[in-house]
Amino acid sequence: MLTISQISKGFGQKTLFTNISLNVLAGERFGLVGPNGAGKTTLFSIILGETESDSGKIELARGIKVGYLPQETAVLGEETVAEMATSIYPEFTEIYKVLREEPNPDAPERIHAVERFVELDGYTLEAKAKRILAGLAFRPEDYDAPAQSLSGGWIMRAHLARLLVMEPDLLMLDEPTNHLDLETLGWFQDQLKRYSGAILTISHDREFLNATCDNIVEIAHGSLHRYVGNYEFYIVQKAEREAQHLAAYNSQQREIAHIEDFVRRFRAKASKASQAQARLKQLEKMERISAPESDNSTISFSFPQPVRSGQRVATLENVKQAYGEHIVYEDLSLEVEKFQRTVLVGPNGAGKSTLLKIIAELVPIQSGSRELGHNVNVGYFSQQRVEILDLERTVLEEAAERSHGVSEQSIRGILGAFLFRGDDVFKRVKVLSGGEKSRLALVKLLLAPPNLLLLDEPTTHLDMTSIDALIGALKDYKGTLLFVSHDVHFIRSLAKTTIQIQEGKTICYAGDYDYYLRKSGASSEQHGLIAGLKNARPKEEITNQGNKKAMSAKDRRRIAAENRKHKQSERRKLEHSATKLEAAILELEAEQKLVSDKLSNPEFYGNGAAAKELNIKAGHIARYLGEKNYEWELIAEKLSDLLEDRP
Repeated sequence: MLTISQISKGFGQKTLFTNISLNVLAGERFGLVGPNGAGKTTLFSIILGETESDSGKIELARGIKVGYLPQETAVLGEETVAEMATSIYPEFTEIYKVLREEPNPDAPERIHAVERFVELDGYTLEAKAKRILAGLAFRPEDYDAPAQSLSGGWIMRAHLARLLVMEPDLLMLDEPTNHLDLETLGWFQDQLKRYSGAILTISHDREFLNATCDNIVEIAHGSLHRYVGNYEFYIVQKAEREAQHLAAYNSQQREIAHIEDFVRRFRAKASKASQAQARLKQLEKMERISAPESDNSTISFSFPQPVRSGQRVATLENVKQAYGEHIVYEDLSLEVEKFQRTVLVGPNGAGKSTLLKIIAELVPIQSGSRELGHNVNVGYFSQQRVEILDLERTVLEEAAERSHGVSEQSIRGILGAFLFRGDDVFKRVKVLSGGEKSRLALVKLLLAPPNLLLLDEPTTHLDMTSIDALIGALKDYKGTLLFVSHDVHFIRSLAKTTIQIQEGKTICYAGDYDYYLRKSGASSEQHGLIAGLKNARPKEEITNQGNKKAMSAKDRRRIAAENRKHKQSERRKLEHSATKLEAAILELEAEQKLVSDKLSNPEFYGNGAAAKELNIKAGHIARYLGEKNYEWELIAEKLSDLLEDRP
């Protein structure tokens, strides 16, 4: 379907990648990872024909449809949201223009447009588009709204809807999760699991990659490496490959040192000169193993710690907050205590960001009270709050502005972890992109941290290394943390309590994100699991629920015994299914390792047909293994629920 052959690309003195190759077959799902600036988006641009490579070639199978979601907002016309979602053919744009602008129903141009719309199955596409728009959290009243009236994140959702309606043979996605809340992300992952075409996606969201990809392609240090399996499997394989590379490099270096020592000692002796010369030629012919590239994945540092606050950090009582006629909160009461690490969850528009702004005293409340505790100082971060930066300063000057007592070397190290490396620290703030300004604002906040830290989507614009650096810093943070994020790995790494926000109400869960999922039943939508994992009560219990007082003690004991028997029977069946699945998973993992070992051997690729066949097999194994693990998770969840419900 797609063949990338010996592609090289550089800009000026910087080489992005050299002689990289990849073959994508129908139905395969690839996650493209690597540090920011490695060339992932550039490779997409080369595949799409928008950028020329320095060498090599791109081959797409004849007649395939390619769909592309850019990272930033694409160009818009005058279409409505529904028209945008259904414009899967260029002709549709003109048809919609005629239907929208021509008032006379008998005009030939309008009649032709309607006929052509019917021929292209436009009405069926409209129905399909509206189902997909609903899945992406659009409301029915949004469908006829001008797309230009939307914010950037909702425009990207509309573009995503168009691609899902189109169902291209090759779907290319550049950071598709950036503008999705957790609920919508779960729905989207479920769509991709059922998607029949090939997928090539750039993402820094490891949970998303685990859920949707069966191959990981890493671009780093100018090279491309393919790993069969999801992101977690990639981490293991990469560590093994790097360990083997390091061992081979060290072994060769010892051999080279030994040969050089022999030549140095004996080349001047007549009796050994010929042997020394032979060793010298051996060195010249030796194919040198490259030195292992430095790895930034273990960046660690410590930020200054804030002053201690009182036990009660913030209190909201009977707060009402609205924007115009839209009421966000009617009667909100909430108490935040010292050292809490709380994630706010809920659909887009539920009021998560508004709650952070209320606590930060950035928006006026219409009634009720909000009060900060003793010695509390607040720091608030969002992608939009970068106007506080001094545009005339350099990055280094701006970062150092409030970081008293922190050395310049430490500041530069922290800036490097957030992708300001080398001479980047001497750039003027005014020339930075929006994402770079957001990262700099985050660094400034963490270099002089308050004791109440409010973060709204802090991982946007960060690569995985930087996300891990941020997680490490926040784990050591000694203040109180409230945050909003759609990155499940980030949430799971930090959150100790969870607040669900929906329809102006807050529900507090005294546990982490997984605890919240179990207790709320929210996991079904957010992670593509089947709804209704909780076991329904037996029919007799439901029928007699309102009749308990009229029932005799004997009847109640009988029903209770039947319920226990039913649950025991169900548990035995689930345990049997789990055992069978575990055996199948172990067998598949063993088979996957054998295939992976063969694929990691360069000599195997001498037989192109065999390599192609084995790659297909690897993809099938990975997908089947994912399905079996998915089934096992469902059964494990049901078993857990049964055990929790035991009398």
